[in-house]
Amino acid sequence: MNKIAKESEEISMKEIFEQGKEWCYYLISKWKTLLIVGVLGAILGLTYSIIKKPIYTAELSFALEDDQNGGGIGGALGIASTLGLNLDNGGGGMFSGANLTELFKSRSMVEKTLLYPVNIDGKVITLAEMYIKNKDWRKKWEDYPKLKNLQFFPNSNREKFTRAQDSILGVIYKNISETDLTVGQKDKQAAIIKVAFISTDELFAKYFCETLAFQVKDFYIETKSKKARINMAILERQTDSIRNELNGAITGVAVASDNTFNLNPALNVRRAPSARRQVDVQSNTAILAELVKQTELAKITLRKDMPLIQVIDKPILPLQKKEIGKIKGIILGGFLFGFFAVAFLILKKIIT
Repeated sequence: MNKIAKESEEISMKEIFEQGKEWCYYLISKWKTLLIVGVLGAILGLTYSIIKKPIYTAELSFALEDDQNGGGIGGALGIASTLGLNLDNGGGGMFSGANLTELFKSRSMVEKTLLYPVNIDGKVITLAEMYIKNKDWRKKWEDYPKLKNLQFFPNSNREKFTRAQDSILGVIYKNISETDLTVGQKDKQAAIIKVAFISTDELFAKYFCETLAFQVKDFYIETKSKKARINMAILERQTDSIRNELNGAITGVAVASDNTFNLNPALNVRRAPSARRQVDVQSNTAILAELVKQTELAKITLRKDMPLIQVIDKPILPLQKKEIGKIKGIILGGFLFGFFAVAFLILKKIIT
């Protein structure tokens, strides 16, 4: 039995070897076809490497320090509740973690970035116009009257954009958010955000990455400190109002004193206005002192609620470039076309 199995195995191996030799002879007989296809693939690979624009990557990273802890100042601010004010910090996790990274990809932030003016060769244009020029869309719009004269001018009013402008911005936003823009945290334990943007235009990649970070930074700081700024503005208005009232009361005391100078001591009724003014001065002085204290505390709170955003790395020219070299294009093109030619010949022989 072992001898028969061994002989059967030897026959099977011999058949496989013979079959392999047959396929090799067949493919060698088609060497002209394979050579032509391989050369054609190499030429196409070389052409693609020449036509294909290089991809530039702009990267920016920054550290976010946002004190969400009330700290020792929280107790000192409790007295503000007696005035109906909330001087507690913004707190919360509205822009923490994944929420902050999603803010970078929001349509609002991307549109503000696209409408930001930049100076290109002495001419001020928006990044949206720069994107349109890079994509060569103007030629495609020649036959469309609504798009032919469409422009995104610097400092234009976003609320007055036409439907066509909204549509184009929507297309640009979709392209950028889905394929070109990447945002993430380097480390979940460290509040370091990394922004990467790719484009065939080196300057556009750099400008867009930097401007987007600038827009998000301003929005983030403004939103986080909004409550503290509103409370401080209210306190400042109240302080100014009470100060005016106190000045008026002090003037009133002086006038009343002049009117009662050398007055008969028996006529106490004539002294009532002066006494009332004295009470106004005392009460307004106490209120003003408290408001001044609360205003100073509000200023401290505002400084505390202003998050610190420190840029660590920013895009520096020349940017990282990814391209297909000519030699690589020739090798890849020849290999791929040769592989498919071999597969086609084998499939054709099997079928026939």
